[in-house]
Amino acid sequence: MAERLHGLPTPETTSTIEFADWDGEDLSGQAHERVTFREVDMTEATGQGAVFTECVFRGVRFNASTHEDSAFLNCTFVRCSFFDATFTGCKLVGSMFDGCTFDLLKVVGGDWSFAGLPGAALGGASFTDVRLREADLTGARCQGAVLKGCDLSGAMLHNADLSRADLRGSDLNSLDPLTVQLKDALIDISQAVVIATTLGLDVR
Repeated sequence: MAERLHGLPTPETTSTIEFADWDGEDLSGQAHERVTFREVDMTEATGQGAVFTECVFRGVRFNASTHEDSAFLNCTFVRCSFFDATFTGCKLVGSMFDGCTFDLLKVVGGDWSFAGLPGAALGGASFTDVRLREADLTGARCQGAVLKGCDLSGAMLHNADLSRADLRGSDLNSLDPLTVQLKDALIDISQAVVIATTLGLDVR
């Protein structure tokens, strides 16, 4: 399993829900703490204001699910599928992702600070106006991804592949252009100045 930031351990859970069929379930207002969800089908589930705290999701299918103003705080996701899932205004602070798939994932707004996404294949994902402060994107494969208007301050981007990614409006002050791949990435003028300055160029 990928390691959490600063070597922090995965929180221990106290109960387990296995092989449940939550296809199309309305999760609005539900609250779960330190629960392991194993092989649960949450396809097309919906939810507003749901709260999951220090939960572990293993092999859970979030395909085509929609989540609004919900929270997944310090959770762990292992081999989960997020195909065509949508998170709007959600908090995933401190959550860890390991071996998950993110094709057509759409994230709009919300706070994903300190999230662990090392090596994640995010090429088909879209993050717009998302707070990703100090998120671990080490080695993330973001070819063609959308990362627009995101707060990436303090984010770990070493060895990330941002080729063809749309980065316009995002904070790139933490980006070292010598340690990431940026071929054909889309940036705005102010970002170009930041990158040029990082490279030691004299912009006038």
